[in-house]
Amino acid sequence: MRFLCGLFVAATISAQTQIIPLKDIRPGMKGIGKTVFAGTRIESFDVEVLGVLENIGPRQSLILARLSGGPLAQTGVMQGMSGSPVYINGRLAGALAMGFAFSKEPIAAIRPIEDMLRVETAGPRPPVRLAGPVGSDGKLTAVLPPREDVLAAGERMVDIATPLSFGGFTRNTIEHFAPQLRSLGLEPLQGVSGGSRAQPSGGPPGTVEPGAMITVQLISGDLSLGADGTVTYVDGNRMLAFGHRFLAVGITALPFSRAEVLTLIPNLASSFKISSARDWLGTITQDRSVGVAGEVGRPAGMIPVSISVTDRDATSPAPFNYSLRVVNDRLLSPFLLQMAVFSAIDATERTTGDASYTVTGEVEFQGGAAPLKLDNMYSGDFNLASQVSLATAVPVAYVLQSGFDTLQLKRVALNVQSFSRKRQVQIDQLWPSRWEVHPGEAVDLKVVLAGENALEITRKASYRVPLGAPLGPLQFTAADAATTNLTEYRQLLSTQPKSAAQLLSFINGLRPNNKAYIRVWRAEPAYEVQGEILSDPPPSVALLLSRSQPALSATPPVPNSRVAEFEISAGDMVISGSKTVQVEVKE
Repeated sequence: MRFLCGLFVAATISAQTQIIPLKDIRPGMKGIGKTVFAGTRIESFDVEVLGVLENIGPRQSLILARLSGGPLAQTGVMQGMSGSPVYINGRLAGALAMGFAFSKEPIAAIRPIEDMLRVETAGPRPPVRLAGPVGSDGKLTAVLPPREDVLAAGERMVDIATPLSFGGFTRNTIEHFAPQLRSLGLEPLQGVSGGSRAQPSGGPPGTVEPGAMITVQLISGDLSLGADGTVTYVDGNRMLAFGHRFLAVGITALPFSRAEVLTLIPNLASSFKISSARDWLGTITQDRSVGVAGEVGRPAGMIPVSISVTDRDATSPAPFNYSLRVVNDRLLSPFLLQMAVFSAIDATERTTGDASYTVTGEVEFQGGAAPLKLDNMYSGDFNLASQVSLATAVPVAYVLQSGFDTLQLKRVALNVQSFSRKRQVQIDQLWPSRWEVHPGEAVDLKVVLAGENALEITRKASYRVPLGAPLGPLQFTAADAATTNLTEYRQLLSTQPKSAAQLLSFINGLRPNNKAYIRVWRAEPAYEVQGEILSDPPPSVALLLSRSQPALSATPPVPNSRVAEFEISAGDMVISGSKTVQVEVKE
């Protein structure tokens, strides 16, 4: 049925706009292409068909052509020309989509317009779910399909890379994230930012026509980030562009603006345009393998983000405030937030040498869901901005990519405070006041925290063994937040949350790492049932749970049962490490 619908749409559009089908393309045919070389003026260039590459991809063929005219003899096929429409005998054949790196001639592949017309009828993708935990390399883009074929490879035909224009970002930010961006087919223009403050809404849009250059605006405001391409086809308020995928996120809502070309940069590997976003035009609604589809005049809701960075060691601390808006997309928003936080820290504070950061804030969602709370501290002497930005974005990614459609971003507010020294201590010793205890008696615990320059902090806690407590070993563990969180929540980390409320409760329940936690426990099993922990159940209940876990949605037993927990603080210090002692409960 979808195939028949696509044929009907294609036939209707063919009647409105003259197209030349792929079956009628022959070597030697000549035509013209349209693109922007300067400003916003659409200019023509010459096209000569060399042949048709049949079945170069799954049910896909391409038209191979030689380009000439304008500046192409000096630049070759440029980044930003993706989507440039090609006409043969006045009829639309397709869009520039692929080329050869280091080619001495401007030879390109044209995506047939028939393939691009299917973008508007493509169905939705299934809900996105996080495939697994984010690695220490900090690649939130792992959930997006990579495009290694866009890298320089002289013998291979590759997608024309999509240039990214940065505004307000530090050079170190661009270089830090460049490998991830290039793996997605995006080419960051380092040191030649053409970003702007183009807004995605607030006024009637302008008009757009084939050959015009557009910028897909991913971030706007004090920081801006836009991806450039060319419009292929326009029918009323509907348009097609790029000729290849942007990020292959499927159904989406990404605002796009008209782009003004400032200059062209010839390059031996791949020439590119430097451009700047101007007036808002509409929204990209589909991002598929053969191109993107958009709607002129349709607003795209962007998420307001505020980031405040304060130097706590300054004589008169004054915050540096950043106000921006990011696209509302489950896959893209966390990665863009990571980049923004990294740049805000990199621009405001030093990123090498001893330093510490606290991050607090809220992530609000549409529909009245409880906000996601952020509260943690980080300390180190190398690449700390990367650690802080990743740790800030990962909870947001986990929430958005857990499959709950009701969780839609509304607002993000972050407060970052910096210290110009490493504020970190380690759990060095844990001592009980006695090694044997009777029910009803107290065990006093002393925790020694050690830091640099012979720093030593002592904290005390006390636990009274209740009357009637079981006899035998009783464990006391003083541990940092990471160890305690893993012990408490590892059963949830391996299962899908049952509801959005449970998911947010889990994230908000994670302990901050500027405290240590004394956990009193026994080596007895515990079970999770309906999201709740059932510690040391009676043997008959434990047997029932172990045999009926699938029906009761219970996870495998947790290897220990928590009896009590105490919290100790070292002030504005990151606490790490773990120590365990055992006390015997006797009659």
